[in-house]
Amino acid sequence: MLLNSSLPGEKLPFTLKDVRAAIPAHCFVPSVTRSLSYFFWDTFVIVSLAGLAYWLNAWWFYPIYWIAQGTMLWALFVVGHDCGHGSFSPYPWLNSLIGHLSHIPILVPYHGWRISHRTHHANTGNIETDESWYPVTEAKYQAMPWYEKLFRFYLPLLAFPIYLVMRSPGRQGSHFLPNSPIFRPSEKWDVLTSSGLWLLMAAFWAFMTYTHGWWMVKLYWMPYLGFVIWLDLVTYLHHTEADIPWYPNEDWYFLKGAISTIDRDYGIINKIHHNIGTHVAHHIFLTIPHYHLLEATEAIKPVLGEYYRSSTEPIWQSFVNSYRNCHFVPNEGKKLFYQKAE
Repeated sequence: MLLNSSLPGEKLPFTLKDVRAAIPAHCFVPSVTRSLSYFFWDTFVIVSLAGLAYWLNAWWFYPIYWIAQGTMLWALFVVGHDCGHGSFSPYPWLNSLIGHLSHIPILVPYHGWRISHRTHHANTGNIETDESWYPVTEAKYQAMPWYEKLFRFYLPLLAFPIYLVMRSPGRQGSHFLPNSPIFRPSEKWDVLTSSGLWLLMAAFWAFMTYTHGWWMVKLYWMPYLGFVIWLDLVTYLHHTEADIPWYPNEDWYFLKGAISTIDRDYGIINKIHHNIGTHVAHHIFLTIPHYHLLEATEAIKPVLGEYYRSSTEPIWQSFVNSYRNCHFVPNEGKKLFYQKAE
């Protein structure tokens, strides 16, 4: 069921305390053993798939491998995503270790992305301060240079590597540079550590590609492309829907912004990528481990009522609808919805 955009009022009829009280206490408690099992399982499947592809070396198997392995690299990223939120374990050192092991091999600077993602969660639904997949105003859309429109509106599923380097349109800095405005001075060495490890990993993959040529394209770079597409698809669909409201800063507060997202059903992929499509509860309480999100979601539905958004339409249909209809929001207003460019 999707929220009707005509819902009255700008202040929600429930509070953050009301929502939290509805969720069983154990949903907020991570299990180190259970969290690690997801990391080791994903790693095992990734290594096994690569070994099978290398052993078979069959033209008919590679397209299957690219899709399967790209999906598993995306699943591994989601494990690192939990680490970044502290929902993987109560131990910061373990979160940092597993976060790097999950992210660096797929060329994501763990701390740089973790911190910018923190900014996203703290500002979701705020058109002025959100970090990723926020809408542009009509005036901004008309003024955007062609290359920004290219990756934002015509090639959105290839945007992630560029986002890591340059952030989103209108946002300054980079995920690799500690002097970027998204980072605090105290986070300098975290950012430098992740950026340094990223450079070493990138150099390793470049060397392997130079020495092994098409083997590396087939075994790593094509699955990496699949991972990028999965990441951009899922994050795009989390926050791009015609009836999801956005707010200017003066009309925004955390809970109102946090529920400006939507739960989506990825079918058999739900369990593979750790139920990341269960996104409303995650945005309200980001420290809930992914394996408790379904239970937490069922618990908060009666509290949120018609403010809870979900969609069961096929994922590619959702993408096509948003791709065609969600281009910009009005220049002014207290509650802004996507509009279609003519």
